[in-house]
Amino acid sequence: MLMGSGSVAYRVTRDLKIRVHVSELACCALEVGSAVTRGLLEVEDTSHESSRVEVMLISGTVTQLLAPLVVAQWDRIPEPKIAFAIGACASSGGPYWDAPTVMNGIQTLIPVSGFIAGCPPSPESIIESICQLVPTS
Repeated sequence: MLMGSGSVAYRVTRDLKIRVHVSELACCALEVGSAVTRGLLEVEDTSHESSRVEVMLISGTVTQLLAPLVVAQWDRIPEPKIAFAIGACASSGGPYWDAPTVMNGIQTLIPVSGFIAGCPPSPESIIESICQLVPTS
């Protein structure tokens, strides 16, 4: 779900300094849900201030219509924050790259720290990539 007042954030169970927000635009978001059921992520209360690194995962095709909502979600996440594009669609438009309404990757809208390959990537590879690329010290 695009982050709003009732949005859900997750904590990476193996590194409690990482809080994850998900921009759920398509299929790859299901893999994030699978990471929860596999115990790799757990729901976290976002009402507390934290000394964590905030991570936004963008999963799915970003269209011109959705682009302002994704940017608004990014802007609401507190610093320090980083973004990852999950899968082919968020990284490059995926199979829809040549559609006139599809953005050619989320990096045209917000700064992206990493790209997690796959269509879709496995829950384990999503969490492994986050843990490898997010500075928590």
